Amino acid sequence: MKPAVAQRFAGKAEVEPYRSQYPIRIVTAASLFDGHDAAINLMRRLMQASGAEVIHLGHNRSAAEIVTAAIQEDTQAVALTSYQGGHMEFFSYIRQLLDEAGYTHLRIFGGGGGTILPQEAEELHRRGITRIYLPDDGRAMGLQGMINDLLQKSDYAPWADLNGALETLSETKGPYYISVARALSRLENDPAPIREYLAQVPVPKRAVVVGVTGTGGAGKSSLTDEFVQRFLRYFPDKKLAILSIDPSHRKSGGALLGDRLRMNSIYHPHVYMRSFATRTPHRAVPPFL
Repeated sequence: MKPAVAQRFAGKAEVEPYRSQYPIRIVTAASLFDGHDAAINLMRRLMQASGAEVIHLGHNRSAAEIVTAAIQEDTQAVALTSYQGGHMEFFSYIRQLLDEAGYTHLRIFGGGGGTILPQEAEELHRRGITRIYLPDDGRAMGLQGMINDLLQKSDYAPWADLNGALETLSETKGPYYISVARALSRLENDPAPIREYLAQVPVPKRAVVVGVTGTGGAGKSSLTDEFVQRFLRYFPDKKLAILSIDPSHRKSGGALLGDRLRMNSIYHPHVYMRSFATRTPHRAVPPFL
């Protein structure tokens, strides 16, 4: 490698990861009809190494699936790649769906290499997309620089405002279950108010709780997805919630929350899913649960 090139890459490598004030949760995916997942896989790994909790959906994901995941998971942002040429409509529709659900605060980040022109990126910014990263941004900021920019813009606490979530818990409906999502976020980050409220509310009946555990790669997510499919078939009037837990990285604090990647049957009005990181070492279940 030429000295000038080596020096340039060394300079980019010296950028320190952004340290957030709040735990940052991000949904990552590649767009519908798009099998190019190398870029988003690289980016989500850098996010994890920088301390973010990443709910990864994989490739070929529709706008409805991405928005449903982002709202049910109550994330601060979504980060997407689109190399299939339909980025103007795709990103704009995601913004529209989020705004209609009341999630105007949720940040949207994207990239698509040379398939997204600079003037198109400017138009998407005008439409409410937080940032489209272009090839020139990569050259100027470096990979870690782009990740730092994304994390800094996503460093806020959506759960600070319950927005009536507790009073409407019993009335919340699918596919988003907004009140449930916000209450779980508050429970995860500031559990006292939620516990006080629940202690005063009578529970008419208790739900059946089934635990699924096993080593990594044992097939827990695939088994759960098969269970969901059959549950919906045989109990069409009942509802189902899935709480998924993955370990936090001891050094960075980040986590890959990847169970949604294997879930194909959960995008149904009667199904709610939420992914959690342990946020503590040597624990299989977070303390608040």
